[in-house]
Amino acid sequence: MTEADELEVKLNALTQAEIESGLAVFKSRLREAEASYLNSCVHCGFCANSCHYYRAVPELENVPARKLGHIISAFKSRFAILGRAAPGLVGARPYDREMIRAWADAVFGRCSLCGRCSINCAIGIPMPSLFRAARASLTSMGLVPSDLQAAVDNSLKYGNNMAIEREEWIETVEWIEEELQAEVESDSARLPLDKAGAKYLFTVNPREAKFFPLSLQASAKVFWAAGEDWTMSGDAGWDLTNYGIFNCDDEQAGAIVKNLTDAMERLKCEALVIGECGHGYQSARWMGPEWLKQNFPHPVLSFLEVMDEYLAQGRIKVDPSKNSLPVTLHDPCNLVRHGGITEPQRRVLRRVTTSFTEMSPCGVENYCCGGGGGQLAMGRYKARRLSAGSVKARQISDSKAKIVAAPCHNCVDQLTELNKEYKLNVQIKTVAEIAANAIV
Repeated sequence: MTEADELEVKLNALTQAEIESGLAVFKSRLREAEASYLNSCVHCGFCANSCHYYRAVPELENVPARKLGHIISAFKSRFAILGRAAPGLVGARPYDREMIRAWADAVFGRCSLCGRCSINCAIGIPMPSLFRAARASLTSMGLVPSDLQAAVDNSLKYGNNMAIEREEWIETVEWIEEELQAEVESDSARLPLDKAGAKYLFTVNPREAKFFPLSLQASAKVFWAAGEDWTMSGDAGWDLTNYGIFNCDDEQAGAIVKNLTDAMERLKCEALVIGECGHGYQSARWMGPEWLKQNFPHPVLSFLEVMDEYLAQGRIKVDPSKNSLPVTLHDPCNLVRHGGITEPQRRVLRRVTTSFTEMSPCGVENYCCGGGGGQLAMGRYKARRLSAGSVKARQISDSKAKIVAAPCHNCVDQLTELNKEYKLNVQIKTVAEIAANAIV
């Protein structure tokens, strides 16, 4: 059975009570300000060209206002006086199976929650928040894509989204430590586990343990060169990813981020450092306290901020000539637009390379690569994901760079696919890999 067939089976099996419950979940996720925005769209069209889906395929269903329109019409049919009394007058439509299908297609299939539409919206409608509320409604009815939900379930069961057992994780860390010691020719280079009282608890993406060990080795090399007091967790609490931010089940997302806070409490570290990951940083730094309804008693830092500090203080010595190929920077949406980490990675790259060039546009206006919002974990929409990524592919090609720095492993995966799909002939690296290569 295909993913599309599976969705139809689930849709047809929905009871009216489940549909009503799903709509109630949607309403519960709206703050008053957000609900007011559902009556604010003026259909100016500014959001169209801000969306990489629309720029790649300029059809009506890819316009952010059109996606939002499906949500608005259902909201008005139940929660607006005119929508109930004269639905045709205000464009209200019932929240039925047809509408639910349109929601799923819009908020899972045509949106990476990148937020670029909102910063270009004439009245600042917070579309990612509204689309997340719609996703939460669909998830509550069991309509979340099964492969996306599987990543969440793995995190809840195993403490990481790739179901890596504790023994495998520890063996991998020990092996990478041996490789690092051989590289720097020093037994002092360590990847410490469960070191109580360390200054930093460092967290990584499980893909580093499974597929990108050189990325983790590079981060450890930076810590070693800086003489840092750091550790990682041997148990749950080493995985920075949180796909609960994508299925939009806040209870599940909160349970996943609690792995990190529990590890911090257990090891009594001073600060939690999130490795290079957009959604991982946003989940821990900004969303986590909301999900757990508490202020964190410790700072949450991006590893980009840490590397920036090391270079500014002279704690690591680098030779930028070791990175002589032209380098450009991709801005992960969750890290930059949603997370506020814009400049540290740029300062690092300017210090550790001889030729750094920006994409156009860049920073908060940079385009999503197409892999965010859980798209990489939703096989149903792969063709659209690669098509939408053509916008990023053009940016990379226009930059004339030979290396693309991508401080997020979801972005690394998507850019790697785009590299092949569009024959870009570039190298995709994390900022840590580039910085580590320059260390003297």
